[in-house]
Amino acid sequence: MNVGTETVAQPKSTAIPRQSLAAAVVERLREKILSGELQEGEQLRQEAIAAEFDTSRIPVREALSHLAGEGLVKIVGNRGAVVAALSPDEIMQLFETRAVLEKYMLAQAIPNITEVDLRQAEDILVRYEQSLEHDSEVKSWGRWNWSFHSALYAPANRSVMLSFLNTLNMQCDRYTRLHLIVTRDLRSAGKAHRELLDVCRTRNPVAAADAVWRHIMDAGEYLKELIQNRRQHRSI
Repeated sequence: MNVGTETVAQPKSTAIPRQSLAAAVVERLREKILSGELQEGEQLRQEAIAAEFDTSRIPVREALSHLAGEGLVKIVGNRGAVVAALSPDEIMQLFETRAVLEKYMLAQAIPNITEVDLRQAEDILVRYEQSLEHDSEVKSWGRWNWSFHSALYAPANRSVMLSFLNTLNMQCDRYTRLHLIVTRDLRSAGKAHRELLDVCRTRNPVAAADAVWRHIMDAGEYLKELIQNRRQHRSI
Protein backbone atom coordinates (compact mmCIF):
# COMPACT_ATOMS: atom_id res chain seq x y z
CA MET A 1 0.00 0.00 0.00
CA ASN A 2 1.47 3.32 -1.00
CA VAL A 3 0.64 5.97 1.56
CA GLY A 4 1.20 9.65 0.98
CA THR A 5 2.09 9.27 -2.65
CA GLU A 6 0.54 11.51 -5.25
CA THR A 7 -0.15 10.74 -8.85
CA VAL A 8 1.45 13.39 -11.01
CA ALA A 9 -0.55 14.10 -14.14
CA GLN A 10 1.53 13.74 -17.24
CA PRO A 11 1.31 16.68 -19.66
CA LYS A 12 -0.55 15.86 -22.83
CA SER A 13 1.50 15.77 -25.98
CA THR A 14 0.94 18.75 -28.27
CA ALA A 15 2.66 17.11 -31.22
CA ILE A 16 0.50 16.79 -34.31
CA PRO A 17 -0.10 13.11 -35.10
CA ARG A 18 1.41 12.08 -38.41
CA GLN A 19 -2.03 11.21 -39.79
CA SER A 20 -3.33 14.70 -38.93
CA LEU A 21 -0.24 16.27 -40.47
CA ALA A 22 -0.75 14.32 -43.70
CA ALA A 23 -4.41 15.42 -43.75
CA ALA A 24 -3.31 19.06 -43.37
CA VAL A 25 -0.88 18.68 -46.29
CA VAL A 26 -3.68 17.07 -48.36
CA GLU A 27 -5.96 20.03 -47.67
CA ARG A 28 -3.35 22.65 -48.59
CA LEU A 29 -2.18 20.87 -51.74
CA ARG A 30 -5.77 20.20 -52.83
CA GLU A 31 -6.60 23.90 -52.55
CA LYS A 32 -3.49 24.87 -54.53
CA ILE A 33 -4.59 22.49 -57.32
CA LEU A 34 -8.24 23.49 -57.29
CA SER A 35 -7.40 27.20 -57.29
CA GLY A 36 -5.03 26.79 -60.24
CA GLU A 37 -1.97 27.86 -58.25
CA LEU A 38 -0.53 24.47 -59.16
CA GLN A 39 -1.05 23.98 -62.89
CA GLU A 40 -1.93 20.82 -64.81
CA GLY A 41 1.18 18.73 -65.47
CA GLU A 42 3.26 20.60 -62.87
CA GLN A 43 5.70 18.37 -61.01
CA LEU A 44 5.16 18.02 -57.27
CA ARG A 45 8.57 17.57 -55.64
CA GLN A 46 8.36 16.02 -52.20
CA GLU A 47 11.45 17.84 -50.92
CA ALA A 48 10.16 21.27 -51.97
CA ILE A 49 6.69 20.63 -50.53
CA ALA A 50 8.14 19.35 -47.26
CA ALA A 51 10.32 22.48 -46.99
CA GLU A 52 7.38 24.80 -47.81
CA PHE A 53 5.13 23.21 -45.18
CA ASP A 54 7.99 22.71 -42.69
CA THR A 55 7.46 18.98 -42.35
CA SER A 56 9.19 15.73 -43.26
CA ARG A 57 8.69 13.91 -46.56
CA ILE A 58 6.59 11.14 -44.95
CA PRO A 59 3.30 13.11 -44.60
CA VAL A 60 3.94 14.66 -48.02
CA ARG A 61 4.26 11.22 -49.59
CA GLU A 62 1.06 10.11 -47.85
CA ALA A 63 -0.73 13.27 -49.00
CA LEU A 64 0.31 12.78 -52.63
CA SER A 65 -0.91 9.18 -52.50
CA HIS A 66 -4.26 10.35 -51.14
CA LEU A 67 -4.61 13.04 -53.82
CA ALA A 68 -3.76 10.45 -56.49
CA GLY A 69 -6.75 8.46 -55.19
CA GLU A 70 -8.92 11.57 -55.66
CA GLY A 71 -7.71 11.94 -59.24
CA LEU A 72 -6.04 15.31 -58.63
CA VAL A 73 -2.50 13.92 -58.81
CA LYS A 74 -0.90 11.33 -61.07
CA ILE A 75 2.21 9.29 -60.34
CA VAL A 76 4.22 9.27 -63.57
CA GLY A 77 7.29 7.02 -63.91
CA ASN A 78 10.54 8.90 -63.38
CA ARG A 79 8.79 12.26 -62.87
CA GLY A 80 7.07 11.18 -59.67
CA ALA A 81 3.89 13.06 -58.75
CA VAL A 82 2.40 15.65 -61.11
CA VAL A 83 -0.85 17.61 -61.09
CA ALA A 84 -3.34 15.55 -63.10
CA ALA A 85 -4.33 16.97 -66.48
CA LEU A 86 -7.61 15.77 -67.96
CA SER A 87 -8.39 15.87 -71.65
CA PRO A 88 -11.70 17.51 -72.68
CA ASP A 89 -13.12 14.02 -73.30
CA GLU A 90 -12.05 12.86 -69.83
CA ILE A 91 -13.66 15.95 -68.29
CA MET A 92 -16.88 15.11 -70.13
CA GLN A 93 -16.72 11.51 -68.88
CA LEU A 94 -16.31 12.80 -65.34
CA PHE A 95 -19.47 14.90 -65.67
CA GLU A 96 -21.30 12.02 -67.35
CA THR A 97 -20.47 9.78 -64.39
CA ARG A 98 -21.75 12.46 -62.03
CA ALA A 99 -24.93 12.85 -64.06
CA VAL A 100 -25.71 9.13 -64.01
CA LEU A 101 -25.17 8.75 -60.27
CA GLU A 102 -26.72 12.05 -59.20
CA LYS A 103 -29.80 11.41 -61.33
CA TYR A 104 -30.24 8.08 -59.54
CA MET A 105 -29.57 9.61 -56.11
CA LEU A 106 -32.11 12.37 -56.54
CA ALA A 107 -34.75 9.94 -57.83
CA GLN A 108 -34.24 7.88 -54.66
CA ALA A 109 -34.19 10.96 -52.41
CA ILE A 110 -37.38 12.68 -53.61
CA PRO A 111 -39.86 10.19 -52.07
CA ASN A 112 -38.20 10.78 -48.66
CA ILE A 113 -37.52 14.50 -48.95
CA THR A 114 -39.16 16.73 -46.33
CA GLU A 115 -39.85 20.43 -45.98
CA VAL A 116 -36.97 20.59 -43.52
CA ASP A 117 -34.63 19.11 -46.16
CA LEU A 118 -35.82 21.60 -48.77
CA ARG A 119 -35.43 24.55 -46.39
CA GLN A 120 -31.90 23.41 -45.54
CA ALA A 121 -31.05 23.18 -49.26
CA GLU A 122 -32.49 26.68 -49.82
CA ASP A 123 -30.50 28.13 -46.91
CA ILE A 124 -27.32 26.66 -48.40
CA LEU A 125 -28.25 28.01 -51.83
CA VAL A 126 -28.72 31.53 -50.47
CA ARG A 127 -25.25 31.44 -48.94
CA TYR A 128 -23.85 29.97 -52.16
CA GLU A 129 -25.41 32.80 -54.20
CA GLN A 130 -23.95 35.36 -51.78
CA SER A 131 -20.47 33.82 -52.11
CA LEU A 132 -20.68 34.04 -55.91
CA GLU A 133 -20.82 37.81 -55.62
CA HIS A 134 -17.32 38.00 -54.11
CA ASP A 135 -14.09 37.02 -55.87
CA SER A 136 -12.43 36.64 -52.49
CA GLU A 137 -14.65 33.61 -51.81
CA VAL A 138 -13.78 31.73 -55.00
CA LYS A 139 -12.23 28.87 -53.03
CA SER A 140 -15.57 28.24 -51.28
CA TRP A 141 -17.69 28.04 -54.46
CA GLY A 142 -17.10 24.34 -55.02
CA ARG A 143 -17.81 23.56 -51.37
CA TRP A 144 -21.12 25.44 -51.43
CA ASN A 145 -22.05 23.79 -54.73
CA TRP A 146 -21.54 20.31 -53.28
CA SER A 147 -23.25 21.23 -49.98
CA PHE A 148 -26.36 22.22 -51.93
CA HIS A 149 -26.40 19.07 -54.07
CA SER A 150 -25.63 16.74 -51.15
CA ALA A 151 -28.45 18.28 -49.09
CA LEU A 152 -30.86 17.18 -51.82
CA TYR A 153 -29.33 13.69 -52.07
CA ALA A 154 -29.04 12.94 -48.34
CA PRO A 155 -32.66 11.68 -48.00
CA ALA A 156 -31.76 8.83 -50.39
CA ASN A 157 -29.90 7.29 -47.40
CA ARG A 158 -27.01 5.99 -49.50
CA SER A 159 -23.91 7.07 -47.61
CA VAL A 160 -21.41 5.06 -49.69
CA MET A 161 -22.62 6.57 -52.96
CA LEU A 162 -22.74 10.03 -51.39
CA SER A 163 -19.10 9.69 -50.30
CA PHE A 164 -18.08 8.58 -53.81
CA LEU A 165 -19.96 11.53 -55.33
CA ASN A 166 -18.14 13.87 -52.96
CA THR A 167 -14.82 12.65 -54.43
CA LEU A 168 -16.14 13.07 -57.99
CA ASN A 169 -17.23 16.61 -57.22
CA MET A 170 -13.77 17.44 -55.86
CA GLN A 171 -12.28 16.24 -59.15
CA CYS A 172 -14.73 18.48 -61.05
CA ASP A 173 -14.24 21.46 -58.75
CA ARG A 174 -11.30 23.15 -60.49
CA TYR A 175 -13.11 22.97 -63.84
CA THR A 176 -16.35 24.28 -62.34
CA ARG A 177 -14.45 27.19 -60.79
CA LEU A 178 -12.76 27.85 -64.13
CA HIS A 179 -16.18 28.01 -65.78
CA LEU A 180 -17.44 30.57 -63.26
CA ILE A 181 -14.25 32.66 -63.30
CA VAL A 182 -13.89 32.78 -67.10
CA THR A 183 -17.54 33.33 -68.00
CA ARG A 184 -18.41 35.44 -64.96
CA ASP A 185 -21.84 33.86 -65.40
CA LEU A 186 -22.40 33.91 -61.66
CA ARG A 187 -26.09 34.82 -61.58
CA SER A 188 -26.81 32.08 -64.10
CA ALA A 189 -25.13 29.56 -61.79
CA GLY A 190 -27.43 30.57 -58.93
CA LYS A 191 -30.47 30.53 -61.20
CA ALA A 192 -29.73 26.99 -62.43
CA HIS A 193 -29.58 25.69 -58.87
CA ARG A 194 -32.75 27.54 -57.90
CA GLU A 195 -34.59 25.96 -60.85
CA LEU A 196 -33.38 22.54 -59.69
CA LEU A 197 -34.67 23.24 -56.18
CA ASP A 198 -38.06 24.31 -57.57
CA VAL A 199 -38.38 21.01 -59.45
CA CYS A 200 -37.52 19.10 -56.25
CA ARG A 201 -40.37 20.91 -54.50
CA THR A 202 -42.83 19.26 -56.91
CA ARG A 203 -41.91 15.90 -55.29
CA ASN A 204 -41.80 14.35 -58.78
CA PRO A 205 -38.83 11.90 -58.84
CA VAL A 206 -38.74 11.63 -62.65
CA ALA A 207 -38.83 15.38 -63.24
CA ALA A 208 -36.20 16.03 -60.54
CA ALA A 209 -33.90 13.30 -61.90
CA ASP A 210 -34.20 14.67 -65.45
CA ALA A 211 -33.52 18.21 -64.19
CA VAL A 212 -30.30 17.27 -62.38
CA TRP A 213 -29.16 15.23 -65.41
CA ARG A 214 -29.55 18.27 -67.69
CA HIS A 215 -27.96 20.57 -65.11
CA ILE A 216 -24.78 18.47 -64.88
CA MET A 217 -24.53 17.48 -68.55
CA ASP A 218 -24.97 21.07 -69.73
CA ALA A 219 -22.14 22.14 -67.41
CA GLY A 220 -19.95 19.29 -68.67
CA GLU A 221 -20.55 20.12 -72.35
CA TYR A 222 -19.79 23.78 -71.74
CA LEU A 223 -16.61 22.98 -69.85
CA LYS A 224 -15.45 20.47 -72.45
CA GLU A 225 -15.73 23.14 -75.14
CA LEU A 226 -14.16 25.78 -72.90
CA ILE A 227 -11.12 23.62 -72.03
CA GLN A 228 -10.76 22.55 -75.67
CA ASN A 229 -10.71 26.14 -76.89
CA ARG A 230 -8.30 27.31 -74.18
CA ARG A 231 -5.82 24.52 -74.95
CA GLN A 232 -6.04 25.16 -78.68
CA HIS A 233 -5.27 28.84 -78.20
CA ARG A 234 -2.40 27.96 -75.86
CA SER A 235 -0.83 25.74 -78.53
CA ILE A 236 -1.02 28.38 -81.29
